[in-house]
Amino acid sequence: MNPGTTVAVGTRVLRQLRHDPRTIGLLLVVPVVLIVLVRYVLNDSAEFARVGIPLLGLFPLITMFLATSITMLRERTTGTLERLMTMPMAKLDLLGGYAIAFGAIAAVQAVIVSAVGFLFLDLEAGHSVVLVIALAIANGLLGMSMGLFVSAFAQSEFQAVQFMPMFLLPQILLCGLFQPREQMAPALEAVSNLLPLTYAFDALARAAGNGDLGSRFALDVVVVIGTIGLALIGGAATLRRQTP
Repeated sequence: MNPGTTVAVGTRVLRQLRHDPRTIGLLLVVPVVLIVLVRYVLNDSAEFARVGIPLLGLFPLITMFLATSITMLRERTTGTLERLMTMPMAKLDLLGGYAIAFGAIAAVQAVIVSAVGFLFLDLEAGHSVVLVIALAIANGLLGMSMGLFVSAFAQSEFQAVQFMPMFLLPQILLCGLFQPREQMAPALEAVSNLLPLTYAFDALARAAGNGDLGSRFALDVVVVIGTIGLALIGGAATLRRQTP
């Protein structure tokens, strides 16, 4: 990888996003609206306290997944990606540039939605607020990396959007948000152990609680970071220097 090339790609993506107000709204406004909506839909401070902090990471993950999968698909289908690949750059330079750009947006997104949650919706973290924000950023990066990866398997924006119910919704249902995993059917609990969102949710839930983080928290973080890396490597493997 060439750091200068990677940064140049990231700068280009950020400039491109700056002129796309709908994407900016999806990334920075929608998560805030959703967390406020959940607060008043539940209308129960105890229940919101249980799910609120995990949702600070879940909503950025979903929006980053959608935005990155659609953005990368546009690059593939419009020929921009192929033209970039004719330049002397490694595949990981290209993916790294996207990771930098969307990672920066994920950081801004996580700070905004966390600020709303802690300052205006009375959320409280058993551990450091900074830890919660860092985990929310990691969730955004996880959504970004998975979005870049699955974009290779879509041929239209409609198909890219379909990957959310196909790829993300089962993980959301099985991660423990609606029902503790140990109370699920054994087969479903076993499946949930294989899903990265399970570990992302568990890390945020532990950060929200008052107990010791323990070795399981370290495992959660390792799995999330490892999944981000594997998804980026998988995304690089799908890039071709010319259209077949």
